Amino acid sequence: MWELQLHPESASKIASSVDSLFLFLLVVSAFFTVLIVTLVIVFAIKYRRRPERKSVQIRGDLRLEILWTVIPLILSMVMFGWGAKLYMIQARAPADAEEVYVVGKQWMWKIQHLNGPREINELHVPVGRPVRLIMTSEDVIHDFYVPAFRTKMDVLPDTYTSMWFQATKTGRYHLFCAEYCGTGHSTMIGHVIVMEPHEYEDWLSGGVSGQSLAEAGEKLFTRLACHTCHGGKPTDRGPPLTGLVGSTVRLTGGRTVKANETYIRESILEPKKKVVEGYEPIMPTYKGQLSEEDLIKIIAYLKTKTKPEGKR
Repeated sequence: MWELQLHPESASKIASSVDSLFLFLLVVSAFFTVLIVTLVIVFAIKYRRRPERKSVQIRGDLRLEILWTVIPLILSMVMFGWGAKLYMIQARAPADAEEVYVVGKQWMWKIQHLNGPREINELHVPVGRPVRLIMTSEDVIHDFYVPAFRTKMDVLPDTYTSMWFQATKTGRYHLFCAEYCGTGHSTMIGHVIVMEPHEYEDWLSGGVSGQSLAEAGEKLFTRLACHTCHGGKPTDRGPPLTGLVGSTVRLTGGRTVKANETYIRESILEPKKKVVEGYEPIMPTYKGQLSEEDLIKIIAYLKTKTKPEGKR
């Protein structure tokens, strides 16, 4: 019983802020629960039915009405503002965050570092450095949850979701799937191993199999002959891909869309869904021909195709 805690160990930059908000909500809820229950009991005893008691007309008090309207309103706005602030912090990863790709599958986590090894049910990260996870699922909805980091995000099929964290303590922390995903859901567990930066770099370089994720993506890009239509020449039948990731793309019909991981994935598997303005919908679909790992490799390669400094 002495080992019971209100919350798990705090091991990320945002964990203490999440705990503070949770404690505030808990204290406010407990206070009003005790207050209301106490008043109900007191009034039930004090104004219980008696032979000599007669009902009397009670007129409202404007000050009392204002009081019990304003106080809950203020508390609600504090909760909303505090929660919205934490949400915005968690929703926006730092620009220098290290990117790691995660694929959920019944019932395992497949994890790929940009310049490092592939992992199953384990994620190695450096302490004190922001890490952004780009996640998708091969089958059903999963949920990537690390209690010690106070981070949790749904992992969805046919799209990409992302979350980020910055570990503050070295150690080994539990990783769970927090969305029921089938009969093996309880076995879809793993660990996040937080290491000192120099130890992490040694581990990262020691597990490289000869090529980075982007290099593997470049080979796949060439093998599929994507460069024949997307080479960047004026005569090409497809739009140029240099500087694509993160840019705003104008589509046929005048709509615009941001070229993020989900857009690129959709353009490979369903190319006729969002056609770039000025180009014909002639690209074939690669649905069923590329795995989620293949798509991640191509996306990682396209992220390296940035425009030269000074060019737009």
